[in-house]
Amino acid sequence: MRHNRSINHLGRQAGHRKALLANMSCSLIEHKRIQTTVAKAKALKMYLEPLITKSKEDTTASRRTVFSYLKNKSAVAELFRTIAPKIANRPGGYLRVLHTGFRQGDGSEMALIEFVDFNETAIASAAPKAAKKSTRRGGAKKAETAPAAETPAVEAPASETPAAEAPKAE
Repeated sequence: MRHNRSINHLGRQAGHRKALLANMSCSLIEHKRIQTTVAKAKALKMYLEPLITKSKEDTTASRRTVFSYLKNKSAVAELFRTIAPKIANRPGGYLRVLHTGFRQGDGSEMALIEFVDFNETAIASAAPKAAKKSTRRGGAKKAETAPAAETPAVEAPASETPAAEAPKAE
């Protein structure tokens, strides 16, 4: 039983588990999206999100801390140069786990884990929704009523001249 156990050991010894999570983290940083089992994806999310938060502050100390976990110089450079500036405004929740079904061989539940800010299709679909929402507000109705109020004031002098002409024609 796993009473009061906070992490999933993934059926591995500590050294194997740390190496697995470090390698998966480097692959995720390099490719921005990887497919794995749901259990590994959830463990990877717990492992990597504090490192991403650490990468927001680009100091030598934070780089060394992140390198001690990842052990890959190119992954650390990619994290601090590319990923950190893009997620600088986000307060957390940098990774997304999407369940994709079951693996053919053994029936394990599979998932796709990706960076939230690097999925171009999700970002593109979210942008038009925000624009559409802003156009549905009452601001457009105010714009229509304002020209209508101005139009009779402008047409009133023009309508007096035809009214003056009409009695002359009779």
